[in-house]
Amino acid sequence: MSRAVVVSENSPAALQEVDDDLLRMHGSPSDVAVDVEWSSVNYKDGMALTGNRGVARVSPLIPGIDIVGSLESGESVVLNGAGSGETRQGGYSDRAFVDPRSLVTLPEQISPRRAAAIGTAGFTAMLSVLRLERDVPVDAGPVLVTGSAGGVGSVAIAILSRLGYEVTASTGRLEQEGYLRSLGAAQVIDRAELSEPGKPMQRPRWAGAIDSVGSATLANVLAQTNWGGTVTACGLAQGADLPTSVMPFILRGVTLAGVNSVDAPLPLREEAWARLATDLDLDLLDSLTEEVALADVIDLAQPILDGKVRGRVVVDVRD
Repeated sequence: MSRAVVVSENSPAALQEVDDDLLRMHGSPSDVAVDVEWSSVNYKDGMALTGNRGVARVSPLIPGIDIVGSLESGESVVLNGAGSGETRQGGYSDRAFVDPRSLVTLPEQISPRRAAAIGTAGFTAMLSVLRLERDVPVDAGPVLVTGSAGGVGSVAIAILSRLGYEVTASTGRLEQEGYLRSLGAAQVIDRAELSEPGKPMQRPRWAGAIDSVGSATLANVLAQTNWGGTVTACGLAQGADLPTSVMPFILRGVTLAGVNSVDAPLPLREEAWARLATDLDLDLLDSLTEEVALADVIDLAQPILDGKVRGRVVVDVRD
């Protein structure tokens, strides 16, 4: 038997003892077993824990889109997304059966706990940086990060600043300015500057941007991006709509690049994790990470949905 947090259509999330039949549910015969040590808390996990059918697409479901642990061989591995905690059983269990085609061998520089702290949020941030740096040189001008106090934003700032970019952080929590500057942000602005509907073309301000907010915020970021700039989109905290026009794309040659961490192919996953091992200050990562036990993860669902969780939260699945 294993311990797992389980949510279903007919009952709220609860810590239970489960057997391998439930752990294998929604999987495939080719899955491999992972002894799970760590997971993390992401926005999607908050949605799954509250039974949101947009994320919790099967029932019963074990949430947890991040899985860090070891194979029977003793090899340390990490899995981000790939359906875990959405259409497959996830990481809020001390044992998981996963698709080996999405497993990445953990770089030796990164401990399992730090891998969980990076998690899908940090993995997504790295994918965004990889896409942004293709078109935006370090000396091109300020780069904007929206949703900056969250997991994706926090790690994105840390990576971009270490690479030499001038980072502006947009946040609705201005009391976190000291925290954001400690990550490397050169400037902090109030998200209210971007969150209301605006003109499709505005004064150019940004060489590029990483956006996890969507909706009017993303539309304004596009309208304020310099000629030839690139904006990556990886989230929709404000909304899934995009109230803009083709004008930024045609008149300024702006590129809008979508970032999908769930379905990223294995070579891209491996590239991202290799870069995380060299381009992320792991001591800085520790400073923005909190730790909770598996039994306590349910209580974090609503706070993370309400935007009250700063940085990263790791889950000690063994505790």
